[in-house]
This record gives sequence, structure tokens and C-alpha cells, in this order.
Amino acid sequence: MDIKVVSTNRKARFEYFITETYEAGLVLKGTEIKSIRKGQISLQEAYVRTDGEEAWLVGAHIAPYDQASTAQHNPTRERKLLLNKKEIRQLWNSIRIKGMTIVPIRVYLKAGRAKLEIGVARGKKLYDKRESIKERDIQRESSRRGGDF
Repeated sequence: MDIKVVSTNRKARFEYFITETYEAGLVLKGTEIKSIRKGQISLQEAYVRTDGEEAWLVGAHIAPYDQASTAQHNPTRERKLLLNKKEIRQLWNSIRIKGMTIVPIRVYLKAGRAKLEIGVARGKKLYDKRESIKERDIQRESSRRGGDF
């Protein structure tokens, strides 16, 4: 299947250790999917909230669609995630552990439908972030030198 990545949350992998990932569908309005197809979505401040029954994407910003008439959507409204009951229960049980949260990782289009990759995550400490920066710099240097590093 053809997958087109629309937006990624680059901060997610830097700020958190991702332990599990899930693919969720999004309940969207017509103008929202058109904006997503244009790449006008931001996951920077977004997180996922669940109550054991349903899961919601909170804080994601989908820009208003310019060509729409007066019927515009609220850019930061909560959007329901489409997961099956077993997955929602697994998410609920995993975030009840202290220090765990659910973060959106990326939004992509798969077979014409918007999908959200979410991950169960644990926050990194400062020294873990320094390690990530060090690994990234080493990777950058090796690619810059042509891989002979």
C-alpha cells in the first residue's frame, strides 16, 4: 500500500522512549481532511487522552481550509480516534503506570484515509536526551564523510 507521510512529531522521539506503537483512524470533518491532504497539520502540542472506552486526539492543530465556504472547523478541537476495544484497553492499562503517556508520532495517508501513529511513551531524563543528541551527531558526521567513519 502507498503511504504518504503528511506530518511527523519530531519532538516525540526526542522527549520520550516509545515502547509500543498503534495505528489509529481519525474522525474528521470534510474541511479537515482537505487541510491534512495539503499538509496543514501540526502535532507539536498534541497528546492522546483515553478513559478506557474511547480515545481522543487533543491539541492537534489542523489549519482551516482556504477554499471552504462559511462552514469552517475549529482548528484545535478534540478528534476521536478509531481503535478497537482491545487496543483502547491496552492503552488504558499502560498509561495507568506512573510516568507513561500516549503521544502522536505521525499522521499519514493510507489508501486515501488519514491515519495517526500513536505510541505509548515514557519521558526521557536530561542525560537520556544528551545521549540522543550524541547519537544524532555521530550519525550526521558519518553520513557527511561518506560512511567511512
